[in-house]
Amino acid sequence: MSKQRDYYFDNGKFLLIFFVVFGHLIRSYIEDNEILYALYKTIYSFHMPAFILVSGYFAKGYFEKGYFTKLVKKLLVPYLIFQIIYSVYYYFLLSEKSLSINIFNPEWSLWFLVSLFCWHLLLLLFAKMNQPFGFILSIIIGILIGYIDFIDEYLSLSRTFVFFPFFLLGYYLKRKHFYWLKSKVAISSATIIITSVFVLFYLFPLMDFEWLFGSKPYNHFETDMTFAWLQRLFIYGVSLITLFSFWAFVPRQHYFFTKIGKYTLYIYLLHGFIIKYFRGSNWEKWIAKNHSVWILAVFALSLTLLLSSKFVRVLTQPIIEFKLANWFSLFKQFNRRLFS
Repeated sequence: MSKQRDYYFDNGKFLLIFFVVFGHLIRSYIEDNEILYALYKTIYSFHMPAFILVSGYFAKGYFEKGYFTKLVKKLLVPYLIFQIIYSVYYYFLLSEKSLSINIFNPEWSLWFLVSLFCWHLLLLLFAKMNQPFGFILSIIIGILIGYIDFIDEYLSLSRTFVFFPFFLLGYYLKRKHFYWLKSKVAISSATIIITSVFVLFYLFPLMDFEWLFGSKPYNHFETDMTFAWLQRLFIYGVSLITLFSFWAFVPRQHYFFTKIGKYTLYIYLLHGFIIKYFRGSNWEKWIAKNHSVWILAVFALSLTLLLSSKFVRVLTQPIIEFKLANWFSLFKQFNRRLFS
């Protein structure tokens, strides 16, 4: 893979993690602002599907020896650690009466780690199928799973099946498919598509945004169960065109933020502590009172840059990547300066 292609994907992942942080920040204000509500749904139509697509694209080595052992270390172990940390954090932050740690119900954004591991397992079956058939089957399963009431947020089962088509599609894609998105026609089309989807959500705001989460069975929503599958099919369609529109906008050149695309896991795992503290705080109320929601974009960018900084990575690397080398190096430097 060329350096240019690396830049492209790193740029894309940086932009996506920014949208993740920004989307979580504006969540507090969507009920009172129609434009923000439409923007929120537009962002959620593509940001996780696009992340999942590129995760599938880079999963082509799933058959290599030791690959799943690495996945356990990279995904499941951090999940267990942060599930405990988040549970303790919420206990103190929310002043709950008792501390409850349930490893089978992922806290907030941790669902992605569980689902990502499961998507790799599903590849063992789906990668052997004919591509059109496998993709169509994954869509059908994602639609039908909504009719099973007990498949919800438990072990992130609902999201695993609902979002798997994007992962599988990413696995199918080759470099040339992303190159096609950089044509002038594709970029012009992407502009029209994103704008149209935003306008659609703005003019027809009645659709519950939780449909875009893929975490609930159909009986959670006030909808006709007979035609609920059409709603999910509609969301699949919208997400597919918006996620490819997003990748059409991603630049291929190197920028100051390009390298941050390598550290999205740090931002993803750590930003929840700050977002949860922000919600219900005086800062949240001040922004609402002064109609300064635009500040959230600056806050989201600053938070993204901070959590990807070398200082934060060195501090948190032992619990995210289980690497103690940097800690030992800093400790030695500290000793030298202290006793020199």
